[in-house]
Amino acid sequence: MKGSRMACRNVSKSLALLVVYVSLVGTFPFNSFLSGVLSCVGTAVLAVSLRIQVNKENKEFKDIAPERAFADFVLSNVVLHLVIMNFLG
Repeated sequence: MKGSRMACRNVSKSLALLVVYVSLVGTFPFNSFLSGVLSCVGTAVLAVSLRIQVNKENKEFKDIAPERAFADFVLSNVVLHLVIMNFLG
């Protein structure tokens, strides 16, 4: 639980740093900026999803093993970042 919370904080810090950089330098390669934003937001959403699935108090996902939830998280991250790299061109 603690690790995914820290991951979400780091992702939000990366997103804030990206927005500050774009506001200072400019958005010349706009695809790169959008890819960075989508990567940060997508990673945060997947980390929250992992946290919800692994939480023992959540009765909705009680039949999903933590190993399966982590495997879904890793596979989804791989697919997300392949899409991001494809969007970069």
